[in-house]
Amino acid sequence: MEKIRILWADDEVDFLKSHIIYLEDKGYQVSSVSNGNDAIQMTKEEPFDIIFLDESMPGLSGLETLQEIKRIKPNIPVVLITKNEEEDLMEEAIGSQIADYLIKPVKPQQIVLTLKKLTENKKLVTQKTSRAYQQEFQRLFAEIQSVNDYKEWFELYKNLTYWELELVNSNSSEMEQIYNLQKKEANTEFNKFVIKNYQNWLKNPADAPAMSHNVLKKYAYDWFVKDRPTFLILIDNLRYDQWKMIQPYFDEILDYKKEELFLSILPTATQYSRNAIFSGLTPLQIQQKYPKLWVYDDEEGGKNMYEKELFENQLKQNFKDPIKYSYSKVIKREQGNEVVQNINHFMENKVNVIVYNFVDMVSHARTEMEVMKELARDDKAFRALTLTWFENSSLHSLLKKLADRKVNIIITTDHGTTQVQKPSKCQGDKQTSNNIRYKAGKNLQFNEKEVFLVRNPQDIELPQSNVSTSYIFAKEDYFLIYQNNYNQFVNFFKESYQHGGISLEEMIIPIAFYESKI
Repeated sequence: MEKIRILWADDEVDFLKSHIIYLEDKGYQVSSVSNGNDAIQMTKEEPFDIIFLDESMPGLSGLETLQEIKRIKPNIPVVLITKNEEEDLMEEAIGSQIADYLIKPVKPQQIVLTLKKLTENKKLVTQKTSRAYQQEFQRLFAEIQSVNDYKEWFELYKNLTYWELELVNSNSSEMEQIYNLQKKEANTEFNKFVIKNYQNWLKNPADAPAMSHNVLKKYAYDWFVKDRPTFLILIDNLRYDQWKMIQPYFDEILDYKKEELFLSILPTATQYSRNAIFSGLTPLQIQQKYPKLWVYDDEEGGKNMYEKELFENQLKQNFKDPIKYSYSKVIKREQGNEVVQNINHFMENKVNVIVYNFVDMVSHARTEMEVMKELARDDKAFRALTLTWFENSSLHSLLKKLADRKVNIIITTDHGTTQVQKPSKCQGDKQTSNNIRYKAGKNLQFNEKEVFLVRNPQDIELPQSNVSTSYIFAKEDYFLIYQNNYNQFVNFFKESYQHGGISLEEMIIPIAFYESKI
């Protein structure tokens, strides 16, 4: 095992010989210097795992040396050793990103404990997390085999997401592989569950989970009539695990009230699920009630151009008194900045709907651009990219401004996305839809084991552009590829992020509620 390398800078280094011998007997490798300049030079020339730094050295002080070391190697942990416990000094040291501090005289045992805490903590966390997941594995496996209602599936998916994030943080690749197999098994069973129950959920909403077309009525209507403005923020294509990455920012600056999970309707695609959310209707009901506001898959034109009109109609149909509202869609940064700048104007409305399209654009760009394939190569990287976007987004800026005003905030999405792995051959006529997780068209040919077939779309509240139109939805991580240029398209789409089919990641999505703290 490679020894942990320590640099110890202290002008009284001769008095530390017993400490150094003690550490070397414990298996550590120690280099010592007597001033800050030498510590800086050694940091440039050699790789150290940790640095112990005396606060009061002649020449460069410990804090001055610390600042230079952090400029050279910002991630190396530095422990400040001091005789001085003054509050100002400690605040300055902590502000300079020390990993820990010790008060002289320091005992060798204290040094060892600090070393274990700072250099072995990651290893210990990995071991602890792996052991915990091993203990949980059998219980999760039993749940996957026995779960039989949507509430149990929601809880199971929460637990699976929790362990996914824990295992990724622990960097245990072996446990991650085991987890991925378990999640695949969960998706197989979830597909069976959805196919068995989906039609009945639409016919009997009282016994069904909240779904795209009734989620606002079930959870948000009460918030629309509160005595402070409500901001309904929808981030397109945000999976539950991605939400968990950005949620701490909401929790920090806002007052968390509750979180619910709901199901995206099929297809788990923006045209269907988001129109359903804003209309409060199923796609079939939208087409029947507002035929001019519904665009079929095989028709030209944008499929989500009438969200504002659909939302306005939903408010008129379900509220006795008029509700003043606004609708904004943010695709470009300048649009996001404009929303932030107009915040005072929004405060005059009861409800403000804001749609952010970044995550969906990333998933599409990841299919087409090589650089995006590297940036979002897997779920871990996709989550990290989502977090980076949010930290630097106009949405983050908006939340900070809203935190200083009396408002309600609802955060949700329209559907999630899944990384596809297995091609499934299909055929259709020229009017068949292009999405590779679902197809709508006539004379569809496919592998029955790999898709969910709906011959009569009206059975699941979907419109049909032709009396012969049927729908197929890809199960698990399959993606639908035509026979022509099969290998070329398989290579192009494999491991891309897609939506429209049936998976935990696409269908189970969050809606969370906050109030400003003032």
